[in-house]
Amino acid sequence: MSALKVDYSVYLVTGRDLLQPGMDYLESLEQSLQGGVTLVQIREKTADTGEFLEIAQASKTICHKYNVPILINDRIDIALAIKADGVHLGQSDMPISIARSLLPPNSIIGLTCNNAEHVTKAIEDGADYVGLGPVWATATKDVKNPTVGPRGIGKLVHLLEGTDVKSVAIAGIKSTNTLHCLHGSVSLGGRALDGVAVVSDIVASQEPKKAAARIAAEVQSFRRAQFQSFSLINPIHKPDYNPDSIKDAVGEILTSIKKYSPLVHQITNNVVTTQSANATLALGGSPIMATAPQEMDDLSAVFGALLVNFGTIQNLDGMLVAGKCANIRRKPIVFDPVGVGASQYRQNSANELLNTWQATVIKGNAGELAALANSAEVQAKGVDSVGSGFANPAQFVRDLAKAERCIVVLTGVIDWVSDGETVIRLSNGHPYLGEITGSGCMVGTSVASFCAGVCLSELAKNSSKNSQDIEDGRLFRGNMLLAAVGGVLAVTVASEFAAARKDVQGSGTFLPAFIDELGKLTPQSLASAAKIEVVS
Repeated sequence: MSALKVDYSVYLVTGRDLLQPGMDYLESLEQSLQGGVTLVQIREKTADTGEFLEIAQASKTICHKYNVPILINDRIDIALAIKADGVHLGQSDMPISIARSLLPPNSIIGLTCNNAEHVTKAIEDGADYVGLGPVWATATKDVKNPTVGPRGIGKLVHLLEGTDVKSVAIAGIKSTNTLHCLHGSVSLGGRALDGVAVVSDIVASQEPKKAAARIAAEVQSFRRAQFQSFSLINPIHKPDYNPDSIKDAVGEILTSIKKYSPLVHQITNNVVTTQSANATLALGGSPIMATAPQEMDDLSAVFGALLVNFGTIQNLDGMLVAGKCANIRRKPIVFDPVGVGASQYRQNSANELLNTWQATVIKGNAGELAALANSAEVQAKGVDSVGSGFANPAQFVRDLAKAERCIVVLTGVIDWVSDGETVIRLSNGHPYLGEITGSGCMVGTSVASFCAGVCLSELAKNSSKNSQDIEDGRLFRGNMLLAAVGGVLAVTVASEFAAARKDVQGSGTFLPAFIDELGKLTPQSLASAAKIEVVS
């Protein structure tokens, strides 16, 4: 390895053609190092050998001034000539074994990998690190391989478990999506990327020092919060879950919703807009149903949580932008992939959404979640599930939550909620819920309302505390597992209360009674009826 300490956190790949008019290349490079770049790769695809050599030598002088290693893209001869710290190779470049024989023994050798086969071969050949991607589409280079998104990167990182091979993600990475990339790509075994490779977000900036500092801050925020802050899943100190403590916590969240009346932004299907808005109001929240991409940035500054329900699969552009804005502002997102197994278009859309932003909670029935997990155990018929369900629903929700790095809510006769570790079984509900349109969608609305309530409550409690701690997740903005449990219980318990009323004679009279009972819920009534079991 290099004599210099190798830190892959903020890996800059140069591109002189991206520089702003009037910006000097070496000045830009030095500013980026001052901002927090930890590793530099010199990439010159069109320069002749003499020019490349001159640029590389000057770049090395600046990089080593800041004790930052320098790598050369492709060109072993240039690396040898300037005594670079190593090289980065592509799949069509010189094999690692030959490069290793030519370079000094302490040289860093990295390899671009686009699939599992590439990663496996890189490990066998002795690569020091792999560049995994493309994560997202980019205009920086001609991307010949399909984008894989953070979830696809996570599968590749999984292959590195048990090895010393480091990894960075490449393509399309900016300060606004760095945290999603890092969090969403944590492998099933818990291994994370060692860094992110960035080109245009730094090189094309008028202020490369600030651009690099923004990305460095996101990487450090991710690490300080131990991979948890971005998804708003768990508190730093996990509680000892038991039915009584869960009931108490859920009651506190319900009180917070009524106290703070959080704005709950809902992009939902047009079949249930009215019911969803009424359910939000009944709980004490304030609904807004906005779909235009142009207003998402403004709304994300004020709403407490975002619900994305694509039952009628409209306004996909609005969903994409809304989720990105919510991620940037650390707002929880509840994703309800209604009928995702009904068509390939829905499955493709769900994948695009989940690779564009990080969900905090994913909620669905057995058929929907099976389609999302590519499981053949349960089939879907339109928006409904077919068959008896999962043989082991507790294990299924735990595994899916771990894979998607979020809370998973599996709805049905029995509801299951997991954060990837703890699984909670909920046994409330009435058959009338299955006889009205939109009951499942209202569960999503309720979960989003509880997520918003818990966030506003925690932020109010910690308003005098250090803002950096809040951003890092050290002062956590609530426990989203409990928020999801509360959202499910509110609907299922209210359904039981409504069905028991004398004025309810069937599904037609049930719906208005249900909204009434949802509005009447108190922490005491919710706790008295809630049927909770902590499975693990």
